[in-house]
Amino acid sequence: MSCAACAGRVEKALAAVPGVRSASVNLATETARVETAAPLAFDALRTAVENAGFEAAPVDTAAAPGAEPPDDAGGTVHDWLRGANHGLPVVLSALLSLPLAAPMLLAPLGVHWMAAPWLQWLLATPVQFLFGARFYRAGWHAARAGAGNMDLLVALGTSAAYGLSVYLLLAGHAAHLYFEASSAVITLVLLGKWLEARGRRQTTAAIRALRTLRPDSARVRRNGIDADVPIASVRPGDVVVVRPGERIAVDGEIAEGASDVDEALITGESLPVARGAGDRVTGGAINGAGLLLVRTTATGAETTLERIIRLVEDAQAAKAPVQHLVDRVSAVFVPVVLAIAGLTLAGWWFASGNLETATINAVAVLVIACPCALGLATPAAIMAGTGVAARHGILIKDAAALETARGITAVVFDKTGTLTQGRPVLAVLRPHGIAADGLLALAAAVQRGSEHSLARAVLDAAHDRKVDVPAAQAVTALPGRGLAAAVDGRDLVLGSTRLMTERRIDLAPLQGEAARLEQSGHTVSWLADAGACQLLGLLAFNDPPKPTARAAVARLHAQGIATTMLTGDNAGSARAVAEATGIGGVAANLLPADKTAHIAGLKARGARVAMVGDGINDAPALAAADVGIAMATGTDVAMHAAGITLMRGDPALVADALDISRRTFAKIRQNLFWAFVYNLAGIPLAALGLLNPMVAGAAMALSSVSVIGNALLLRRWRPRREAA
Repeated sequence: MSCAACAGRVEKALAAVPGVRSASVNLATETARVETAAPLAFDALRTAVENAGFEAAPVDTAAAPGAEPPDDAGGTVHDWLRGANHGLPVVLSALLSLPLAAPMLLAPLGVHWMAAPWLQWLLATPVQFLFGARFYRAGWHAARAGAGNMDLLVALGTSAAYGLSVYLLLAGHAAHLYFEASSAVITLVLLGKWLEARGRRQTTAAIRALRTLRPDSARVRRNGIDADVPIASVRPGDVVVVRPGERIAVDGEIAEGASDVDEALITGESLPVARGAGDRVTGGAINGAGLLLVRTTATGAETTLERIIRLVEDAQAAKAPVQHLVDRVSAVFVPVVLAIAGLTLAGWWFASGNLETATINAVAVLVIACPCALGLATPAAIMAGTGVAARHGILIKDAAALETARGITAVVFDKTGTLTQGRPVLAVLRPHGIAADGLLALAAAVQRGSEHSLARAVLDAAHDRKVDVPAAQAVTALPGRGLAAAVDGRDLVLGSTRLMTERRIDLAPLQGEAARLEQSGHTVSWLADAGACQLLGLLAFNDPPKPTARAAVARLHAQGIATTMLTGDNAGSARAVAEATGIGGVAANLLPADKTAHIAGLKARGARVAMVGDGINDAPALAAADVGIAMATGTDVAMHAAGITLMRGDPALVADALDISRRTFAKIRQNLFWAFVYNLAGIPLAALGLLNPMVAGAAMALSSVSVIGNALLLRRWRPRREAA
């Protein structure tokens, strides 16, 4: 495909196939995404595309790891000549065209030289019919399909200049030949397409980088023997051995070992992160210095890496709503240009009586009016923007989310796991009649076998303080209350105020402090010796805000974006987090339906709302918001409901996601503006005889390259923290 008109023709042909619900064609990647009502034979789609004048092949989703999309040029001479990815045809065409264009280039220097007329014909003919064959072929297919495209305009324009020159040569009027116009236009257009192809490959660099992370084999330990097996044969539950410096082959949980893991290309986190037994690791990450045994939890299409690749591909294949306007313009663009060229020819011939002048001006109209830039303006920017965002841990699901995110005026945060760590820590330890380390050792003994998050906080604190934890016997869970156990001959109970009251434990010595802690958002547990009815102390837990939360909220406020926190947690805890992060408003004790209603209220008051969350209970609110932003550290349900996923649980990425959305859409607007202005200015100038066809060809080639180049500037974007 060479321009927006081609993409529109393929799209229309695919949509007309019985059973096809929708078809979307991306000019920048030269791919089509087709949704069908039921399984459909690919041959039906291929036939429709071929009838429209193109060729089609199914995307190879099972390509070898790291495989790149095939070039559009194969090994035959025929393929070589028409392939936009090859630079050699451009060089040869330029060498043949240079003697023809030399008089125009040398004249300003006072040098007057011109090749002999028959030599001009010999030089121009291979350029016209060998290197320009692709324009004839594609233009003929377009004409047969009753449509027009850029190739048809170039073929008609250059043929008119070449044909007029041959006529004048045979008629003996060799003083005014226009072989340089036809040859230079073909050379410049080929140069533009080659540069454009190179630019396109750069816009897909993010996808290629992710594909290189796909492993093709894994070292699996079965029956005590390590063996390398194809990745397709690895199953959930298999233990994969990852040696130091190797790439982790599967998503899984570390069964044994500890190491630093580099997840930069997956999460955007620049520094390796420590991982040990029980921690999750992601396929595609690079192991550090430790040997890891990883128990597989996901393989194939279900791995995090594959889901990331699918999300980025979906976003790059999708059309932004503004693209539909471009499609409507492109559908009528070529017929209108042909009509203007016809009027230019007739008008100049009638006004001047000079067919040569009329033909050259009509040729300039045909050449200058290329819809390439229009077709590339939106997809090139989307591909570059979503690609660079993915490199830094921001996955944008589709172009609609990208376009909506630029206008966000209010951001709503969930609390637990979004603004806070999502894992309680032991914040306060208050012993009563016992040493602090003794209180911690007894509490850790009671909770050693528990999976509760508060138990983990106690055990982590004991580990950090290097406290010796005694063994516990007869550990009993007391549902809704806490735990009971025998430790060093004591009958201990650990749990809530209600449990202490039931066991007649006097809490008065620490009750005032407990009340203050609860009011400030802490969760309080008590430890007592039930046999002696003696209070041993209290433990207070909190879920601290993430280190970047306050700065993230401040950045949003600096951009004029209002912030609110919605949580199902108690008011004291919510208030404490709101004060610590500087968030604008807070609502606590909410059910999922209450969060959705709150967002609906904001939208009713005219706000464009982004919801940031990570849990199953956040999914309705994520779906209700104008843009849902999910933390990938949370649940899959939340990520499915969201339009944007943050691969790191870092609130600072929220402002970064909104920033790259605004910048990407700004590039789309810039590209469309210049593409429209270029045609609105260029066509009248050519029709008025103020543009030489060779200059028109250079400008036309430059328009496509400039659109790609402008989009590629997005690759320099960095999240604010990295940019600083």
